[in-house]
Amino acid sequence: MTISPSVVAPQRVSTTSADVPAISAIDVSKRYGNLAALDRLTLDVRAGEVFGLLGPNGSGKTTFMRLLAGYLLPSAGGLKVAGLDVVNDSLAVRRRIGYVPESAPLYPHMRVGEFLTFMARLRGLPEDEIEAAVTRVVDRLSLSAVLQKPTRALSRGYRQRTALAQALIHDPDILILDEPTNGLDPRQIIEMRELIRSLAGRHTVLMSSHILGEVEKTADRVALLLGGRLLGVRAIAETPDLEAWFLSLT
Repeated sequence: MTISPSVVAPQRVSTTSADVPAISAIDVSKRYGNLAALDRLTLDVRAGEVFGLLGPNGSGKTTFMRLLAGYLLPSAGGLKVAGLDVVNDSLAVRRRIGYVPESAPLYPHMRVGEFLTFMARLRGLPEDEIEAAVTRVVDRLSLSAVLQKPTRALSRGYRQRTALAQALIHDPDILILDEPTNGLDPRQIIEMRELIRSLAGRHTVLMSSHILGEVEKTADRVALLLGGRLLGVRAIAETPDLEAWFLSLT
């Protein structure tokens, strides 16, 4: 069973203007006492691109994603999604994003179809649109074979697909994927990479990884984080040797 990136979803008008960054961070910091998990981060993510956050564990990638998702509040600085402030307009921001944490949490007692229907209701989809939305993501992620299985019985690959399906259920402008290929086998990694690339344009994708090759093969641009600080941002097409760039900064 393979993921189906070629499935064409119905067109929609993005709520993110091309003139407004999908994500904008200005001097964003997150502190825990004397520890700076994120230190004065400033960057923009353009609408429709795949933007990679590259760095080792503890570099601040997950902290930044949790700030965007509203799980954490910034200690300082300004952070916007589609022009909306993540603190003052938190509910409106959450409607525009789909988030998949690294652990891909699911409700273990629910079957896959039940879980996706439940998440569609949580996202506020009208009842008469839920069945079509579930069918769309099931087809896109090739989940029909496990639709009646409890999520606790899924393999790692199917768990990751189901978590991504719930993030896509409300057709968000922005997808936030924390280590989306972590724990997958080589074929699943390739399929996930192809799926993420197929989402670009229709969605803005922010993904994190500590693996150079994954970011290089998936992202349009990449930001390098280390110790909570931004070391640089480069376009992949303009960086013939990403490894050399990485080594020059670390």
